[in-house]
Amino acid sequence: MAAAFSSDGEAVLRRELRPAVAAAPRANLDSYYEMGRAAAFVRDGGFRKVALQFPDELLADAVEVAARMEAATGAEMYLLGDTTYGSCCVDEVAAEHVGAEAVLHYGPACLSPCRKLPVLHIFGQQPLDVGRCAEAFRELYPERQSRVVVLSDVVYAHAMGELEQQLCPEYPNIIFSRLVCGDPPGPAVPGEERKFGRQFLVEAAAGLQDYAMFYVGAEGLALTSFMLTWNRCPFSSFNPVTGCGRRETLNVNRALMRRLYLVERARDARVVGILVGTLGVAGYLTVLQHLRELLCRAGKRSYVLAVGKPNPAKLANFLEVDVFVLVACAQNSLLDSSDFYQPVVTPYELELACNPAREWTGNYLTDFRDLLPGACAHVELPPAVPAAEAVPDVSLITGNMRATHLCDPPSSQLPPSTALACRDQTRALAEISPAASFLESRSWRGLEQQLGQTPVSKAVQGRRGIAIAYEDEGCEQ
Repeated sequence: MAAAFSSDGEAVLRRELRPAVAAAPRANLDSYYEMGRAAAFVRDGGFRKVALQFPDELLADAVEVAARMEAATGAEMYLLGDTTYGSCCVDEVAAEHVGAEAVLHYGPACLSPCRKLPVLHIFGQQPLDVGRCAEAFRELYPERQSRVVVLSDVVYAHAMGELEQQLCPEYPNIIFSRLVCGDPPGPAVPGEERKFGRQFLVEAAAGLQDYAMFYVGAEGLALTSFMLTWNRCPFSSFNPVTGCGRRETLNVNRALMRRLYLVERARDARVVGILVGTLGVAGYLTVLQHLRELLCRAGKRSYVLAVGKPNPAKLANFLEVDVFVLVACAQNSLLDSSDFYQPVVTPYELELACNPAREWTGNYLTDFRDLLPGACAHVELPPAVPAAEAVPDVSLITGNMRATHLCDPPSSQLPPSTALACRDQTRALAEISPAASFLESRSWRGLEQQLGQTPVSKAVQGRRGIAIAYEDEGCEQ
């Protein structure tokens, strides 16, 4: 198990950031970051303040890119050095801190639609050997009538046109997906798939299940999300870094069994922590309210927690929480919680646990917007059932009986007068919160100021150095 409460951080402190385009000529840097297209976006929009968001691996080029953009557009450029959540999501919160009017997002992206600011995605044109990729495709699919949908990582999207020109004459039933930044206009036509910022049209009568999937990119969260969502389609991939193609052998059924186990844990939970994993994806406030209502109707207590990027040390502070649900983009929702003390589930898994009307159909959803009212996978909550008429259920984990009925929604009346009490001798009123009352009963409540209880002392010289090696500690191991 990973060290949950302490880490020397030596690897982070000693990590060296290298430019993404090492020792690249000026022309190559302009091409990699598409300076002309980015400058045209800023000038055409009339933006005077623009935020540039880079992932960690591209920060070495950030200063040079910002300087060239300011010279080309005359606008002020602000670098977002650290993202609040995942780097694939547009950090609108950090951009609004400097009053930015638009965001230039560099590097890999989940393509989740944003709420407020105009965004231009610059993926970075990673090199792809199109000839070797086409050769690997022919090896994996020797039958020329094969029905295949080609997906790609966003950093290789620039080369998909050339790959399409090589393969389409040989494979008449091949389909290439298109990247769509934001919500596509108009409703989807029959047979059209719109997921993960990809859009393609399936013409087969039986639908997508008659197709195989070919992914161009390295193994990662994007490929895992694709395989779980389209779990009825066989997958293969081509890794441009190694130049090798392979049939994906990830046991999707085993992965789904693990996720369904987490659903059972969510059914047993009494206290649920809702982790805010994004503030930039459109609809996140609506799904937060939806989850709170769902948990209230299911008779579970819920707390909304904003912890930035979750890790075992942060979430271990909330001992009373039985399970966490992460509201994040489609790529970051599938958090591996094996090192966490309590499981972390997705909004879809929580719906499976708490909404009796939703049944497991074999289709897995990672985009929380599909659960909202009016979306393709929304399921209304059934009417409340009296406790006396509720059908008991047995937990598959603990073996205990549990009720699976929904309670009546809470009334909109004001809380009773007993929720108010005198706070101090000035007769000021304070509202009594159940969470605050429980916190007061704990023996340890975190760091306390203890104003007036700490004796005053003169300032003294403290320790020097960094936490992993103070100067007075010597060199002994």
